[in-house]
Amino acid sequence: MKMKGSEAIVASLEAEGCDVAFGFPGGVMIPLYDALMDARKLRHILVRHEQGAVHAADGYARATGKVGVCMATSGPGATNLVTGIANAYLDSVPIVALTGQVRGDLIGTDAFQEADTTGITLPIVKHSYLVTDPADIPQVIHEAFHIAGTGRPGPVLIDLPVNISLAEMNYREPTGFDLPGYKPTVEGHTKQIRAAARALVDAERPVLYAGGGVISAGASPELLELAEMLQAPVTCTLMGLGGFPGTHQLFLGMLGMHGSVASNYAIHECDLLVAVGARFDDRVTGKLSAFAPHAEVIHIDVDPAEIGKNVRPFIPIVGDAQHVLARIVDEVKALGPEPGRTADWVARTEQRKEEFPFHYDEEMQEGELAPQYVIEQIDEVTGGDCIVCTDVGQNQMWATQYFKYRFPRQFISSGGLGTMGFGLPSAIGAKIGRPDKTVVDITGDGGFQMTMQEMTTAICADAPIVVAMLNNGYLGMVRQWQDLFWEKRYSATCITAQPDFAKLADAFGAVGMKVTERDEVADALREAIACGRPALIDFRVRQEENVFPMVPSGQSLDEMIGGHAPKKRRAKAAGGTPAAGKTATPAGRSTKPAAAPPGNEAAAPPGKKAGAKGGAS
Repeated sequence: MKMKGSEAIVASLEAEGCDVAFGFPGGVMIPLYDALMDARKLRHILVRHEQGAVHAADGYARATGKVGVCMATSGPGATNLVTGIANAYLDSVPIVALTGQVRGDLIGTDAFQEADTTGITLPIVKHSYLVTDPADIPQVIHEAFHIAGTGRPGPVLIDLPVNISLAEMNYREPTGFDLPGYKPTVEGHTKQIRAAARALVDAERPVLYAGGGVISAGASPELLELAEMLQAPVTCTLMGLGGFPGTHQLFLGMLGMHGSVASNYAIHECDLLVAVGARFDDRVTGKLSAFAPHAEVIHIDVDPAEIGKNVRPFIPIVGDAQHVLARIVDEVKALGPEPGRTADWVARTEQRKEEFPFHYDEEMQEGELAPQYVIEQIDEVTGGDCIVCTDVGQNQMWATQYFKYRFPRQFISSGGLGTMGFGLPSAIGAKIGRPDKTVVDITGDGGFQMTMQEMTTAICADAPIVVAMLNNGYLGMVRQWQDLFWEKRYSATCITAQPDFAKLADAFGAVGMKVTERDEVADALREAIACGRPALIDFRVRQEENVFPMVPSGQSLDEMIGGHAPKKRRAKAAGGTPAAGKTATPAGRSTKPAAAPPGNEAAAPPGKKAGAKGGAS
């Protein structure tokens, strides 16, 4: 069929099952945008900034498991995608980014709005194309979707000179792939799988450590079956939350810098650590030389470059998490795990969860809310059945601690890059991808202001999301570090000069609310969810609240600060009654660490001083 290159782009996207693309037009993209007017299946969402387009495509991809698509014009349009492309790359999110480019004969002449987009993005894409022949368009888009969504997922960039979009060509659907250098390993090595099964059956203190690869591979059922069969505790990375039910008895919580005490001590004391679809990020491991010091490590990952990069495994397995875990389950069944072998270990981790719950001071001053309470209420009001997107910083960490994620693709957040401004546009993409789900964006007042113009996108796209802003008037996480490690010198972190966010939401055409009292929280959330329009709730939270527990940078996981709950809170968490006259010490106000949990043989090593820069929690 004879058509223009721009029409071939639309036809090729539709052939790949693409139903929505997020973008912002420009001069060299006019041919493509003209073709989009005649698209039969492809919906275009006009964002208000290109960064919003790539983050929305990211949120769409994470919520649906499909490849997200974004597009921008040449030069500044393309460079405005760079942050979001890097974000998707570090978090292994499948995205195809289409960028316009100047005419082919002008490339290299510093033409108007020319940028070397493929060169700029080379370190942050899985693959990239500069199309030089319009006849290649169907094959290039077909390959791009395949590369983005298979193996270890990631972003693929297609740079499109305007003359390619304008040229006429004979459209032919691609018939297959010719990618000799790209053949991801799926099945895993049989000998290694059998060795892993044997090690699991023999272990007395195993821990399953699940990353985002469990979710992208669809391996959650296999992980659950393995954990229950072995009675092995499970911890998740930030990217892995939802990959194992957060309400399950064997779940320890997130691990790492702001992970649970139970998770971090389990890692420190286990004799076998099975990492699935995780990359041993520094925010997880802390001091690398002290990470899991008593454990043999099994590392399962589809990307061979991750095996041994940070932690040398005892048993490495390259393969897709779902396939590998399914085969390990079969091998473990054949071996017949000894009943009750891990009972003492599970009891010990249960004791830790009871003794060291997440906690905060519930005694508020007038006009002040605990941010943690807001998160708890989001969980309670939605019954845990919603998609949670977050921005970055304290709001993100509280969202990992106080919401229980029940299913995969429920939690959407910027992990590896830590991109402020991610929350709002990713929530829009998630809602468009999953219109059947309530989508809540938990954000801070700092991150929200980076992409707040996308509220207009939510209105125009009919994406009724709920923005729950934890407004403390600070760049909270940076302020926390200044508080703990820089003698409270709050340089450039106070942002109390800000708009009235409720009125701002109204100006955008959304529903705006401001909440300052505890008894208003649940009703405001219910109203925002029920209104059927994008809504923003400005929760005025306690300004100098800190996120605890915390592993200071460069310390080992057993050197947490602020992890010990006051007696009143511990009794409440354990179902007991606090002693008469006892009051809770305000959590988050002191960096003095409590004693190590009873039975901890691996307490802080000699020479380590307790305090703001270390010490057992």
